[in-house]
Amino acid sequence: MGIQDIIEGKKQWRAHTARVKALPPDYRIVYKEMQKYLFKVGPVDLPDGPLLPGIVDFFEEGVAADKGVVELIGMDVAAFCDDLIKDSPTHADAYQESISPTAGTAEK
Repeated sequence: MGIQDIIEGKKQWRAHTARVKALPPDYRIVYKEMQKYLFKVGPVDLPDGPLLPGIVDFFEEGVAADKGVVELIGMDVAAFCDDLIKDSPTHADAYQESISPTAGTAEK
């Protein structure tokens, strides 16, 4: 990863956070909670992947449709997040694979 990649990544992240700041307060609060939860348990490709920008897109559409954030995602933020990442490999999965014995080796 070169310096240009780092600079471009920072530009993209700043643009992303500007979009989040433009959301209504209730959406921002829920987004921050989702972000915190996903960074703890989320997919391996979370920082570079399409999930966080996709959530902002979804929230922007909800704002445009004049819907409340609870109306969009329900009362359980963690359950909504779990549903989003159910088929994605997580850091916990990667760790579990790294400590499990490899196939084809036998204990002596």
